[in-house]
Amino acid sequence: MAGQRKSKRIEPSFEDEDDYDDDDLRIDEDDRVTRAARRSAKPAKRKSKPATRKKPSSRRAPRGGGLLGAVRFLTYWCIVLGIWGGMGIGALVLYYGAQMPSAKSWSIPVRPPNVKIVARDGSPIANRGTTGGEALSLEQMSPYIPQAVIAIEDRRFYSHFGIDPLGLARAMVTNVVSGRMVQGGSTLTQQLAKNLFLSPERTMERKVQEVLLAFWLEHKYSKDEILAMYLNRVFFGSNAYGVEAASRRYFNKSARDVNLGEAAMLAGLLKAPSRLSPARDPEAAEERAQVVLGAMRGAGFVTDREITTAMSQTPTRAKSYWSGAEHYAADLVMDQVPKLVGDITEDLVVDTTIDLDLEKKADEAITALIETEGEKLNASQAALVSIDGTGAIRALVGGRDYATSQFDRASKAKRQPGSAFKPFVYAAALEAGRSPLSVRNDAPVKIGKWTPENYDQKYRGQVTLSSALTNSLNTIAAQLVMEVGPDQVVKLAHRLGIESEMQANASIALGTSEVSLVELTSAYAPFMNGGYKATPHIIRRISTVDGKVLYENTYDNPPRVLEPEIVAMMNGMMMRVITEGTGKNAKLPGWQAAGKSGTTQSFRDALFVGYTSNLTTGVWFGNDDGKSMKKVTGGGLPAKAWSRFMTAAHEGLSPSPLFGTTGGDLPVVQPAPTEDEPDTLAEMVARALGTSTRDAGIDSPAPTPDVIDNNALPVPPAEVGQTPPVKRRSTLLDVLIGG
Repeated sequence: MAGQRKSKRIEPSFEDEDDYDDDDLRIDEDDRVTRAARRSAKPAKRKSKPATRKKPSSRRAPRGGGLLGAVRFLTYWCIVLGIWGGMGIGALVLYYGAQMPSAKSWSIPVRPPNVKIVARDGSPIANRGTTGGEALSLEQMSPYIPQAVIAIEDRRFYSHFGIDPLGLARAMVTNVVSGRMVQGGSTLTQQLAKNLFLSPERTMERKVQEVLLAFWLEHKYSKDEILAMYLNRVFFGSNAYGVEAASRRYFNKSARDVNLGEAAMLAGLLKAPSRLSPARDPEAAEERAQVVLGAMRGAGFVTDREITTAMSQTPTRAKSYWSGAEHYAADLVMDQVPKLVGDITEDLVVDTTIDLDLEKKADEAITALIETEGEKLNASQAALVSIDGTGAIRALVGGRDYATSQFDRASKAKRQPGSAFKPFVYAAALEAGRSPLSVRNDAPVKIGKWTPENYDQKYRGQVTLSSALTNSLNTIAAQLVMEVGPDQVVKLAHRLGIESEMQANASIALGTSEVSLVELTSAYAPFMNGGYKATPHIIRRISTVDGKVLYENTYDNPPRVLEPEIVAMMNGMMMRVITEGTGKNAKLPGWQAAGKSGTTQSFRDALFVGYTSNLTTGVWFGNDDGKSMKKVTGGGLPAKAWSRFMTAAHEGLSPSPLFGTTGGDLPVVQPAPTEDEPDTLAEMVARALGTSTRDAGIDSPAPTPDVIDNNALPVPPAEVGQTPPVKRRSTLLDVLIGG
């Protein structure tokens, strides 16, 4: 039996032990036979054959050292580390990507809306909004701008897929060699993704998300669309976002019109917008622009001749952007837009009533007088507003320098108008039946505990109302308020355009209730336009950039607020203020003009409001802290500034008379005294002879500006201001016998 056979042990033999080679240690198939296989296998005949062995291999693996081994070692581990690094990066991308919202919900954030404010002729005044400028397409902006940005920021923009491996590698090498962070590897697409969606913090998570968003942008939008979005949203320093805002900020021109050198300067700002701003460091901005020009030449965008021309141009030195009186007007517009159309959710265009030529002349008139006379007279601020007969604001200056102070003293500051309020008192008296020839006694008047005095503390006796207004007599104004009633004066002022709350007491005769310069000036306009209300407005139309009209003003059909006869009489009276009285400094060569000066207590405020048949203009001088000026009255600096501006504003226009005067719509009204007023003996005799000399010999030759201390004024007793009983008309016999 096979199981009883004796197994024959074969001992291994080693021939020539010295020739042993690890590579020759092997077994063949027979050596692998299992026990079961050996039992079933037929015994094989062995051939007696001398054993032969293969010669040892002459090729042996290096056992360390050598250049080739080092290279193999490094290559091996680089591959291993690369695989593991790729797996790690993939894991990070998956991890941070999983925390982002689904790509289906991604969308470009809406660009903050811009409000473009334009003058009546369509020329731009300002842009308001977070960005500070409108969005332009690549076709609309100067071609130098995208070329300059691509050359210095992302030369392979049109060939990469959102990230630039070559640019990233170059940046890494540069940073390693320099030992610090001097170059970034982000593409324009990555920068846009960061600006649109991410915070500025430098973390691994933000960088991974930036790359993913860059891939999405490249997939979703064309290269031109991505570049346009970038150029319209990137920060250029000095609160300018987008090329349009930056171009107007630094060069006072549209991005449509910038030249090669200016485009290079804009592109250079992207590296460090605040540090390289031309407004902060013009030299640094110019040096950076030279670098950009070199990059543009290297990219083939410009020729050497164009580079030479651009480099030879005078470096741009940006002036302060937030300067110019037009910005006061722009601020007033922005205060009103939300009230007219609600929340601003899209780009808007606002057409205004502002005339930029008049705006410039108004600014020059104010600035010139403050610079020449302001310091010696302690007058540091001024304001001016000019409107036409419809109430449209043609010019508005809220202060001497917008860059220094943005507070609008024309529309927001409320101050006592002083005697500039008296025309409303006289108009109320005329409506109550008085006339310019009505006579009152200029003498001390006591109203309760209040005794108003004239500026020069002199009294002139019997004067007409026309002469009293010409010389701004406080006593006569106080008497008129007592006669017609303070409440009637307040009602008339409100009717003509004063919107501020006023106290209906006797002191209102001297302008003790505070009003703004805009509303005071607009309330004078009915005297100019024939008696119609002139609601002050600065906005004509608000529309979207597509032309859809959201608002259009409706001030083309104003109500009548004064009868023509009253207007004619007031115009005749206030013309005398300029020709003979306190407003002589406001004379306007070749034009009929009328107006009234005003001065408040201790010379804190000085005003002059006047008009021609073309414009009504109000001017204020004073100090923000309420300090007194050095005897500056309304007939001084304000009247001079008024004349300077109005002379420039009427240059080239044909003179036309005021309403109701010679050559106007109505003849000059010279009514006889009303029945409720006593006649003087001289007037009665003159009328009996047919030659009235009522006005003769009663005007004071010296101007008499008025000042009132409102703090010292008690509230008049209740009976003050009540309409007095109708007086019996005195006859010549009554006068002669003393009856």
